[in-house]
Amino acid sequence: MLRPKQWIKNLLVFAALIFSKHLLDLPLLLRTALVFIAFCTLSSSAYVLNDLLDLKEDRSHPWKRLRPIASGAVSTSFAVLLGIILMGFSFGIGCLLSFKLLIIFLVYFFLQLVYSFGLKHVVILDVMLLASGFVIRAIAGGVAIAAHVSNWLLLCTFLLALFLALCKRRQEIVVLEKSAVDHRPVLAEYSEPFIDSLISVITGATVVSYALYTVSPEVIRKLGTDKLIFTLPFVLYGIFRYLYLMHQKDLGDNPTEVLFTDFSLQLGILAWLVVCFILIYFRM
Repeated sequence: MLRPKQWIKNLLVFAALIFSKHLLDLPLLLRTALVFIAFCTLSSSAYVLNDLLDLKEDRSHPWKRLRPIASGAVSTSFAVLLGIILMGFSFGIGCLLSFKLLIIFLVYFFLQLVYSFGLKHVVILDVMLLASGFVIRAIAGGVAIAAHVSNWLLLCTFLLALFLALCKRRQEIVVLEKSAVDHRPVLAEYSEPFIDSLISVITGATVVSYALYTVSPEVIRKLGTDKLIFTLPFVLYGIFRYLYLMHQKDLGDNPTEVLFTDFSLQLGILAWLVVCFILIYFRM
């Protein structure tokens, strides 16, 4: 019910720590770890809320009907209580660290509320709202360590998250077919050709934005290296691999599951992280 596998998304809060060259600073690392924990509990409370609101739709879904609340394994009253506790814990960490972080947590939860209560039924805006959650995570990571987060990094984060959200919508249509609308009404406004055209646009925008980020004078000056462009092939491979899995293997309706199960994708991401670390911290 708490979606622990989805917590991997919250690792994005460490982006500011890595790219500000403070990864080896223990106090800042601990602050970022607390922000990571707060986002895990906060996002879990949002999942509980979403499951409560989507109870009817989940029961008509081939595998979401097995979720704890939809299957009846967990009572709605217990789910509500647990969601409130998790939310309170997250806001408590925000109060402990800084007022700005508390505001960020409140904004994030507010967006989850408006998404769950209506905007998830608004075409295009639904996926844009999902992507904005990733941007908020990146910003929170920067605020936690009082580091400036590059606009390029925020743009790349938003575009990549939007790419994954569109792929998820596409595969929901493919997998669920005629029952897709029963599960998620907004899918009636989407079609495979329409989403494929959007994915093509976002894929190009993501790659170009990342390439521009790596050669930006501001980034080169800040990181002390002009070699970050050599990480571009890993980004290309990751995106192309995901598109391959989506089109050829009918995967992609759950990005987290893809990441946990595809070794080639894992290897590509690990290689990107290692090369970034070497270039940034050893000034190569």
